[in-house]
Amino acid sequence: MNRYCLLAGAFSLLLGLSVDARATASQDRRNVLLIVCDDLNCRVGSYGDPLVRTPNIDRLAGRGVLFERAYAQYPVCNPSRCSFLSGRRPESTGILDNTVGIRTQCPDVVTLPQCLREAGWFTAGIAKIFHVDQWDPPRPEDRPGSWRRDDPLAWDYRFNTKPTETGRRGDRMELAGKSFPGDTLNFRLMADGTDDDQDDGQTTLEVIKLLRQTHEKPFFIGAGYRRPHAAWIAPRAYFGPYPVDRLSLPDPGSRQGMPPLAFSNAEPNYGVPDEMLHLMQGYVASVSFLDAQVGRLLDELDRLELADSTLIVLFGDHGFHLGEHGLWHKHTLFEESTRTPLIIAGPGIPAGRRCSRTVELLDVFPTVVDLCGVERPAKLEGASLRPLLEDSAATWDRAAFTVERRNWKGRPVVGRSIRTERWRYTEWDEGREGHELYDHRADPHEHRNLADIPEMAGVAQELAARLRAGK
Repeated sequence: MNRYCLLAGAFSLLLGLSVDARATASQDRRNVLLIVCDDLNCRVGSYGDPLVRTPNIDRLAGRGVLFERAYAQYPVCNPSRCSFLSGRRPESTGILDNTVGIRTQCPDVVTLPQCLREAGWFTAGIAKIFHVDQWDPPRPEDRPGSWRRDDPLAWDYRFNTKPTETGRRGDRMELAGKSFPGDTLNFRLMADGTDDDQDDGQTTLEVIKLLRQTHEKPFFIGAGYRRPHAAWIAPRAYFGPYPVDRLSLPDPGSRQGMPPLAFSNAEPNYGVPDEMLHLMQGYVASVSFLDAQVGRLLDELDRLELADSTLIVLFGDHGFHLGEHGLWHKHTLFEESTRTPLIIAGPGIPAGRRCSRTVELLDVFPTVVDLCGVERPAKLEGASLRPLLEDSAATWDRAAFTVERRNWKGRPVVGRSIRTERWRYTEWDEGREGHELYDHRADPHEHRNLADIPEMAGVAQELAARLRAGK
């Protein structure tokens, strides 16, 4: 009898463990909502901005962990997206511009949505997750040869959204400052109509429609928002809180002692600073419009009682200059161009935490598959952020790396930058075209280049070695 009781107890214990294991596995197979914002810098309320109104992004931050130092691996859309969606650095993918897609350059790579799709998730990509142009049709089959930078292996369903004719009308102002000659995107539009007359409003509607469907599988939905990318278009109401006469440009600082390659436009503020205030107005209005879309998604998750089973990851594909160093747009290796918000919330993630460790967008892929209980594909170059989600002050010795390629003196030149919690160090053409060192404790706006100061030679050499080693 004693032996029978022992065997029965052991069986019950094993059964209990089995139930717990199944419960854990079920919890791991959580839904994922990936919110990718185009050109979103840290002009966000929860990141300390006193001007820009973002109550919904701030609400998401209150539900999860906000990463204060998150960096893109390339400060341009397509190379950045190919990097964080493949889990490989831009120089590993070989994609350093907006011309080619991930499958052209890396035909055998397993992308993040593909990885979850193959593991049993329903996957849907709405608008710009991979680099789907605003000019691409709603579906790739609508025009042969379109959607050439998307990943067809990633999705069960994909759709590109468009503004209505009403949303294309409004108070338009052309801007003289241009990042490229002939750039047709540099205008501000106080648009007629409502949120749903804009492509981002249509993205929200499409994602909500997917959320309301009954899914036999866990879902991975990518919500790709085009704002606040140029052109700066938002419904007229979002411009109201930001009158131009209340806006001001940041101190551009001096360019003395900095490599010319560090700058994307030769003349600070394109020589028309007053006009650039209208660009700033369009950008911050677009951020508030984006924030409203995030709020609609959060409200719907709550209404459908999906919030407790859905991992939400929100970030920008890179940062954006709004007059710092007299610069606009991205395309630089300065802080404002490389840094972006990153917020992760969902089941099991502590609420209202902030993490000051230096992380990369490259870390999103391994983090999502880790939290979803999916085997990590080979050759991922990022690290799972699970330790920092569990303890935001955990030891973390990883740096962030960003690259940027320019045409210089008739040839392509690559700049490479490393960011630690205190320092940024940058080399152009492996130092042959200059290098930069900034101490963020004393100089958070990166106005004073310390790279050639003898007393800082040791710091510069140590960071240069880490930069070349990639760690």
